[in-house]
Amino acid sequence: MDLHGKVAVVTGSGRGLGLGYAQALAAAGASVVVNDIDRAVVDAAVGTITSAGGRATGVVAAVGGSAAADQLVDTAVREFGRLDVLVTNAGILRDRVLWKMTDEDFDAVTGVHLRGTFTCARAAAVRMREQGTGGRLILISSPAGQRGNFGQTNYAAAKAGVVAMARTWAMELARADITVNAVVPVAATEMTKTVPAFAPVIAEAERTGEPLPDWLRRDEGLGTVDDVAGLITFLASDASKGVTGQAIGIGGDRLALWAHPKEKAVAFADGGWSAEAIAAEWYEGVGAEPETYGIPAPQAPEA
Repeated sequence: MDLHGKVAVVTGSGRGLGLGYAQALAAAGASVVVNDIDRAVVDAAVGTITSAGGRATGVVAAVGGSAAADQLVDTAVREFGRLDVLVTNAGILRDRVLWKMTDEDFDAVTGVHLRGTFTCARAAAVRMREQGTGGRLILISSPAGQRGNFGQTNYAAAKAGVVAMARTWAMELARADITVNAVVPVAATEMTKTVPAFAPVIAEAERTGEPLPDWLRRDEGLGTVDDVAGLITFLASDASKGVTGQAIGIGGDRLALWAHPKEKAVAFADGGWSAEAIAAEWYEGVGAEPETYGIPAPQAPEA
């Protein structure tokens, strides 16, 4: 996939998945703006890209407000002349069950994931529309945003909002030839290493250097950071010009298209529905097969 001549901003790209995205884009020929809140981390990430022959510069900023978003876009234009791709990867976690989650926990996570995606995408869209040559907005979501996850009210809500914004912006930016998609990645990172079913398997693979087992790569769709990066490169390229408004899952050996929410079952009552009529209908009718919720627990094969 050839990205020579394209310029990308990747938020939260000092380490982990974000760094993998930035490295993959640079390897395909794009000039990349790396972002993190730690100067040493940014410098190290830029160094890994440039030492491999890529072009990169860094911005130390906390994603969330408009000033940081403008700084990222302005840096891309100043250093490389334009902006073609934005990947909104920056994020933090403050996991708590509902009754223990504070206002600060909620605001911190939604401020980075949701507001940060909004402010960065807005700044990028303004620049891309001014350029008049289209562009790519790639918004990073999560399975938690698609299904919910225990202890992640703030994170799940933000990641669900990211997908909703992708669908909305895909409509609003279509005439400008700017595609907008949400990516739902699953990879062995510091966060997934905390999942009890995953931790020992990941640790053993790291110890031996052997690939993750098939049940993880295929059944759970969990692999390495490199397994995810190919989707980012594809969505940044001209090959994806007809792909927009989608939520796309990637991880391990699995590539998936997530369904949009839709009505599953419908019933009608002349004159409308009373509470009593709903109670009589629900369990044998519309609600007979309720939807599941939460991320299914990983299932390792029996020995």
